[in-house]
Amino acid sequence: MKITAITAWQVDLPLKEGRYSWSGGNYMEVFDTTVVAVETDAGITGYAECCPLGSAYLPSYALGVRAGIGEIGPKLIGMDPTDLGPLNRHMDAVLRGHPYVKAPIDIACWDILGKVAGLPLYKLLGGFEQKEIALYRAISQEDPEIMARKIDGYRAEGYTKFQLKVGGNANDDIERIRACRNILKPTDILVCDANTGWTMADAARVVNAVRDLDVYIEQPCMSYEESLSIRRRTSLPFVLDEVIGGADSLLKAIAEDGMDAINLKISKVGGLTKAKLMRDLCVASGIPMTIEDTWGGDIVTATIAHLAASTPEKFYLSATDFNSYGTVSIAEGAPERVNGNMSASEEPGLGIIPRFEVLGEPVMIIGNPA
Repeated sequence: MKITAITAWQVDLPLKEGRYSWSGGNYMEVFDTTVVAVETDAGITGYAECCPLGSAYLPSYALGVRAGIGEIGPKLIGMDPTDLGPLNRHMDAVLRGHPYVKAPIDIACWDILGKVAGLPLYKLLGGFEQKEIALYRAISQEDPEIMARKIDGYRAEGYTKFQLKVGGNANDDIERIRACRNILKPTDILVCDANTGWTMADAARVVNAVRDLDVYIEQPCMSYEESLSIRRRTSLPFVLDEVIGGADSLLKAIAEDGMDAINLKISKVGGLTKAKLMRDLCVASGIPMTIEDTWGGDIVTATIAHLAASTPEKFYLSATDFNSYGTVSIAEGAPERVNGNMSASEEPGLGIIPRFEVLGEPVMIIGNPA
């Protein structure tokens, strides 16, 4: 089997809530996502999606996805999409860095592999571990009372896990954390995610001020070293995200007891092949994970569901259903939230079918599509 064509579409994903805000005054109102199809000479096509969180969250951006695919795509024509090891090594050889560019190619090839095998991807990613995948809800950064009110509303929809966007003024963040924790049940989980937004001084103030609360602290500062310093000043469970970009940084953090859990974003690390490696390293090291991505729609949500479904529940913290945040559906067959949970499809591969009437005309065609 050989890759014969790679096609890309650009789609806007407006938000139901109108705006999503996080640290540093950053916000998004419409997400720019890229849907990718990898076609083969066997008549089997795999699909994937990549949606960076703007350009101020990670060193990635929407136009970069498409520019990068335009760069590496011609060099992948003729390769076997089911040889995922050689494929990923080749992508790394022809384009240094930029893992988010390679992620949709890798994921689309996993979709092909699942279709060839006649198996849902979670079977190929390690096997069935959990049917009901418990989800978290991200709470955009606003006034404490508004954030608490939103949490109360999402609890009524079945969510029991919440990621609070902090990383702003320390005094305001302390109020946000207390207001939101106070309305939750003791069994509910609250992760206070600063998205690298605090200075060490502010982070030290916040973790000290909320030390009596049952909360997680996530990615307080910009660098790994700064965050590790805060980790050593608090007894609260500690999550790393932005500074864990691959197996190398994960192994370093594990060796240095840098965190209690990580946020594993599939496109950030280069796709399912590398995310699976990191997931398995975490399981072997006893590190729980949130399984997710930077953003996306139905296809990203389906990808998350398969990796989460094949992750042992003991080492699973949460996941997210990005397709419930937006107003546009780009694929049939994607997981749908039921009482704060979702399930992976039982269909071969990702189990999705793109809505081509929504995707519109391709913005890029490489090779010879059918």
